[in-house]
Amino acid sequence: MSKLVRDTTDEADPDDGPQEIPLSAVKATVLAKVIEYCTHYQTENMNPIQTPLKSSKLEDLVQTWYVEFVKVEQILLFEMVTAANYMDIKPLLDLTCLAVAIMIRGKPADELRKMFNISNDFSPEEEAAVREENKWGESADR
Repeated sequence: MSKLVRDTTDEADPDDGPQEIPLSAVKATVLAKVIEYCTHYQTENMNPIQTPLKSSKLEDLVQTWYVEFVKVEQILLFEMVTAANYMDIKPLLDLTCLAVAIMIRGKPADELRKMFNISNDFSPEEEAAVREENKWGESADR
């Protein structure tokens, strides 16, 4: 499933013995979740995530096992997004990004800043001006 693993093993000379795969960027706990996902995916492929989304509920988009799989702490979910991207596992990247998108949908900017640990560089006046300029987008999201 992982393009990184496939490419690394494809380039290896079989006479050199086992090939090391560079996964130092992925924590062991996250790698365990990635392996759990890949193992389950082999027995039950995840439904492809269709866009535009038909629903904002994960339960309506993928099977129950996959819904439960991404019900993890926020930091672990973000690390799974990073690992799926690094290891080039598209279905896992799609699932984890969808879970993050659903999690942040409709949240105000100050809550998103807190969630992603982003400082606010705008003065109150600048922030009010930006909100006014982008007011049209707020009603479309809800």
